[in-house]
Amino acid sequence: MQRRRTSRNHLLAAAASIFLLVPAAVPAHAVSKEIVQLQTQVQQLLDMVQRLQSTMDSRFSVMQNLAQQTADEASKMTAAVNTLQQKLNAQNDAVNGKVDTVSGQVQSLNDSVDELKARIAKLDKSVQDLQAQLQAMQQAQQAQAQPGATQPAAGTSPAGLGPAAAPGTGSSPDSGSVPMAPAAAQQPPLQETLQSGVRDFNAGKYKVAQSEFKDVVHYYPLDDLAGTAQFYLGEIAYQQKDYSTAINEYNAVLEGFSGNAKAPAAQLHKAYSLLAEDKHQAGIDELRELIRRHPQTPEARAARSKLSTMGVRVTGSQPTR
Repeated sequence: MQRRRTSRNHLLAAAASIFLLVPAAVPAHAVSKEIVQLQTQVQQLLDMVQRLQSTMDSRFSVMQNLAQQTADEASKMTAAVNTLQQKLNAQNDAVNGKVDTVSGQVQSLNDSVDELKARIAKLDKSVQDLQAQLQAMQQAQQAQAQPGATQPAAGTSPAGLGPAAAPGTGSSPDSGSVPMAPAAAQQPPLQETLQSGVRDFNAGKYKVAQSEFKDVVHYYPLDDLAGTAQFYLGEIAYQQKDYSTAINEYNAVLEGFSGNAKAPAAQLHKAYSLLAEDKHQAGIDELRELIRRHPQTPEARAARSKLSTMGVRVTGSQPTR
């Protein structure tokens, strides 16, 4: 722009000099037709310079507009590329989160299968023990039913199953009753006992509920409802702020009844108990384990919220600090 203005100024100065000097070099009385023509040509030259200048200004303005449009297009393209990059990053994060979630679910499923296998093995052993006891009882009954069978010696029960019942207990060696039958008759009903314990727990009758839950665990140790009763034993201790006992009760649920529906709640409240005892790292680790093992449960959402309030950032299915 500056160069164009300088060229125009030089041309105008040269034309003006010619226009002014030519008449001065010739006396006024000697003005002729040639001088007039020269002046006319100089004027034409000035007009051409002005037109050239106007044309150059117009073209330069067009070039400026094109340059501005190109810059605007480049800015839009950059913004579009940045937006696309952000979308790709978000999609990658979402995919990574889903992969982490699926991995956690697969791991949780594997753990559940392993625990189920262990429980089945325990169940098989219990069934075998019960079958052995039943066979012994049947043999004792058959021995008593045979005519002329040798009467058991005083102080002993049939088939050598142990000392005979004392007088006044409602059972004798000749009664034909099975020694384990009285104990079996004392077992409380499973469903009714558990439901009664839950009602007493909700009513705040913790001692009565604790006794009922312990009966369920004692008489039905292999039933899944025993895991529910074990969880409520932990809840009673937790409500009474006996966090050490609560942690032990919750551990019994997680170790012996990990497939129970109350297992996620037991792990969550175990973490709360650890935090209440100022065992912050152990509590955080327990919350992380809960999110890993049961990522889609309400307890996992509560664990994420708790970690967030503690300043532990959660990404995907795993929290980080």
